[in-house]
Amino acid sequence: MQIEVQLAKSAGFCFGVKRAVDTVYEQIEIQKEAAAQGKNALPIYTYGPIIHNEQVVADLEEKGVRVIEDAAALSALSEGVIIIRSHGVEKAIYDLIEEKHLTCVDATCPFVKRIHNIVQKESENGKQILIIGNAGHPEVEGIMGWCSSKATVVETIDEMKSLQLPSDADICVVSQTTFNFNKFQELVEILESTHYNVSVANTICNATEERQTEAKELASRADVMIVVGGAHSSNTRKLYEICSKECATTYFIQTLSDLHLEIPKSVRLVGITAGASTPNNIIEEVQSYVRRNF
Repeated sequence: MQIEVQLAKSAGFCFGVKRAVDTVYEQIEIQKEAAAQGKNALPIYTYGPIIHNEQVVADLEEKGVRVIEDAAALSALSEGVIIIRSHGVEKAIYDLIEEKHLTCVDATCPFVKRIHNIVQKESENGKQILIIGNAGHPEVEGIMGWCSSKATVVETIDEMKSLQLPSDADICVVSQTTFNFNKFQELVEILESTHYNVSVANTICNATEERQTEAKELASRADVMIVVGGAHSSNTRKLYEICSKECATTYFIQTLSDLHLEIPKSVRLVGITAGASTPNNIIEEVQSYVRRNF
């Protein structure tokens, strides 16, 4: 019997990531056109890697796009187009871009932008902002930078159980867009069992929730599961965690060259999913390889 290879429907670029990547390539063409017309073509920078995918970032670097990592590097620039990546940034970065008279092209995912608006409004109204997500992740750091008072970040059950907030605090809960939906619900339930004044905004992106649900369902049926995505991609790591619980033989790879696959004859179904920062050509390469060789 031939092995069946099934690709999850929602594998690969999400709306926000595709929009951000397309924005960079559009800017490359705009500056090329300016140069062709004898105008001043501005250098292009992304604030942080545009997405957590080394292959895409390398391709953009070949086309002259540079990555700046912090406010100090931004301060050193005298001209240029600064593209805000899909993860978003803190308000202070927008202020600095304006102060330096640089051109800002905002490719923040609209779902992330919504969180910025929520925490800005609620913190100004005196609420304690609690972000469920990965502390240190650029999206979470960006969200914190829109709060008018210090926000709290919680990722694990232990952190939530040991949370030290006044019992009468008005708490507004938001989530990193790529957080595990079931884990988010579990953490909120723990919080609500100890604090009464809690308002919850489920800001997990629908595409993330759908991707995780599909991956879990496919992994539960698969004999082998392959998760494709960047090593630094938070949402891809979460897909790997979800799939690993359902399928004992789960691989996490960045590209086809990472895949060292030996499939026993007893295997009937190989499932493939991919993170939101994984280009279609990499997914296709992996899928084609498995179909051809097994």
